[in-house]
Amino acid sequence: MSGKLTDTKIAILATNGFEQSELMEPLNKLTDAGAQVLVVSPHSDSIRGWSGDNWGDSVDVDMTIKEALGRVDEFDALVLPGGVANPDSLRTNEDAIEFTRSFFKAGKPVSAICHGPQILIECDVLQGREVTSYKSIKTDLKNAGARWVDREVVCDQALTTSRTPDDLPAFINKTIEEIREGVHAGQKTA
Repeated sequence: MSGKLTDTKIAILATNGFEQSELMEPLNKLTDAGAQVLVVSPHSDSIRGWSGDNWGDSVDVDMTIKEALGRVDEFDALVLPGGVANPDSLRTNEDAIEFTRSFFKAGKPVSAICHGPQILIECDVLQGREVTSYKSIKTDLKNAGARWVDREVVCDQALTTSRTPDDLPAFINKTIEEIREGVHAGQKTA
């Protein structure tokens, strides 16, 4: 993991019930690599994570989705943490779907871990793409046209996916690599 992500702005899209480690570890590692990382949410003050069998820590929200929609061009990449409640809630939020889809339209890197790829189903960006996820949503992803595989990290044209918090080191390293590479023509959707 050499080099810095200077002059890079990354959005982490999340709401209450995000998996604590899947938001905090990428946030910390991407920040350590020199990126400016903003937590984007439907909420304006803070959101609370899930850790193990209990509620976890609260994280300050840097920007609401409504604010971020008008500033999508400022972001270089998007990270979608999992947790069960987090992506299930976001996939019903039209602004979250539009915000996420905009990264694909621009060919920018998107990384989703665990249940995070559920949001991508609603964005209609998975047809023919190779992905992985938490095993309980495998059929959902296949039904959305994805080719699901069981590996710690999968990257298909700047779409990086992983299965569980155990895969975070590989997930973060591949995310950083894809951000350094920048826009990918194969990521773009209509």
